[in-house]
Amino acid sequence: MAKVSVQDIIDTLKEMSILEVNELVKTIESEFGVTATAVAAAPAAAAAEEAVQEGPKEVSVFLKSVGASKIPVIKAVQAITGLGLLEAKKLCDALPAAIKEHISPAAAEDIKKQLTDAGAEVEVK
Repeated sequence: MAKVSVQDIIDTLKEMSILEVNELVKTIESEFGVTATAVAAAPAAAAAEEAVQEGPKEVSVFLKSVGASKIPVIKAVQAITGLGLLEAKKLCDALPAAIKEHISPAAAEDIKKQLTDAGAEVEVK
């Protein structure tokens, strides 16, 4: 039997009617025990898996503990949030407290670094 090239198959498919192509698909499905829908579902599953691997689009930063030295943490919270000194102190006293909500993961990591450098314990959710 002579080997048929991919281009020959494509050319033949172009000449076939929709009904003939449909019959060909059904014959291939029964001959090889596959379904055409399984092949079409694979890219959708891959896209869903990729979305999971990317991670969340928005996160929140929570202050869990101010650590041993409270004053540097209060100043860091004041700088990050733009609050006054008294409001920043009140925020640090009411733990756990949300420092920033619905921000990008990159911004959250920057804020986390600032607070941990000041001695605080921080959680990103």
